[in-house]
Amino acid sequence: MLGWFQALMPKEERFFDLFSAHAETLVKGAEALRELLDGGAGVADCCARIIRHEHEADLVTRETLLAVRRTFITPFDRVDIQGLATSLDDAIDQMQKTAKTITLYEVRDFEPKMREMGDLILQSSRRTVEGVGLLRALRQNAARLNAFAEEITQLEERADAVHDDGLKVLFQRCGKADAMGFIIGRDIYSHLEKVMDRFEDVANHVSGIVIEQL
Repeated sequence: MLGWFQALMPKEERFFDLFSAHAETLVKGAEALRELLDGGAGVADCCARIIRHEHEADLVTRETLLAVRRTFITPFDRVDIQGLATSLDDAIDQMQKTAKTITLYEVRDFEPKMREMGDLILQSSRRTVEGVGLLRALRQNAARLNAFAEEITQLEERADAVHDDGLKVLFQRCGKADAMGFIIGRDIYSHLEKVMDRFEDVANHVSGIVIEQL
């Protein structure tokens, strides 16, 4: 009887708006990160923008988690909603950590491979907005959602390759002559790689939701 009653009750559609708003903060953060990696006088401003967008994402996360507690019927499992919201937040949190590291070391010039990773991060953020938007009609969009997850995985794999190539070039250039330069560059590469890993986490959560709902 309870299942029949729940089927008749309207589901809270606001969750999809929150997911989309959350994903949009990732695009804003990724745009600022990519601009940051061009270096120069605008680095500090880009770092400040990333931190600001991370704060915006935190507000969306809190609203989503509060809505989970207050909503009687959710579009899908509460744990899945919480997991997706957290993974979205983790992605922009990692962008903020990248910005803080760059601020700490006062870096103003970046390796070409870092910019290439920034391009892949930006692509991933834009694909995430599209992928999250497909959840509104999950059953109809199941094939496209699976394709989204696969594309993010491919972007993450490309980023791994760029990361490895960049580290090799950095080591060859710095070697023993500039050990601190290598350590700082390696740290930045590591943070960029972790940003891409967090996007893959988002895609994995989306895949899990699709599997649960079909």
